[in-house]
Amino acid sequence: MRLVTLTGLDVRLGGHTALTNVDFHIDKGEIVTVVGPNGSGKTTLLKTIIGAVKPRRGTLERADGLRIGYVPQRLAIDNTLPLTVRRFLCLPRRHPEATLQAALEDAGADGLMDRQMTALSGGQFQRVLLARAILDKPDLLILDEPTTGLDQPGSAALYRQIEQLRQDLGSAVLMVSHELHVVMSASDRVVCLNGHVCCHGTPEIVADAPEYRALFGSGTQGALALYRHDHDHHHHGHPAHSHEHGDCDHA
Repeated sequence: MRLVTLTGLDVRLGGHTALTNVDFHIDKGEIVTVVGPNGSGKTTLLKTIIGAVKPRRGTLERADGLRIGYVPQRLAIDNTLPLTVRRFLCLPRRHPEATLQAALEDAGADGLMDRQMTALSGGQFQRVLLARAILDKPDLLILDEPTTGLDQPGSAALYRQIEQLRQDLGSAVLMVSHELHVVMSASDRVVCLNGHVCCHGTPEIVADAPEYRALFGSGTQGALALYRHDHDHHHHGHPAHSHEHGDCDHA
């Protein structure tokens, strides 16, 4: 089932063209990761899908009744503002205590309900943001560089939590990430963006594409092969990656 389809999308921000002629889709249950250099329009693409940015041209179609959960790249909270995790999760509307507790558990943030938001570690803060995003059991979970500021073990743990949520909730996951080794191991499809879609497809296809290598080099290919061997050996329950053909147009 197709959740979101973008066709011929152009977006202008502040007098500058951020995205040009973008075609994109995401289907139920899949993990799609968007990569690209700084300023390539990654965050703009996510904000367009959630409705925070209006396209100048093109069409955006969402499945009827589509529920979206969003984890922003950064969220600043005033250090002088007393705000517990419970109160934060109930903005802008209250939820039953059992719903809050279940979301925190699913996000790996159990036990943080009465903590002050400003007292949380970076990893705890991100997990609370994740809990808030899944309160309404989204069909599509959108995450904008969710591991920014986390160390490598913290990042790995958060990505495992996201994968578990995909399995438990059946949510599709659309993620922006700069951690290419993780992208190449955890995604069903990868979209390489640089103001336009310069390459997309399965991780193997994108890693081999000259457009991708021109932007990022070829260092992730070894990591991909290593991960796949380890992954297949240890995690037989992971859903198989689709083998649909990718499209790596010359930019």
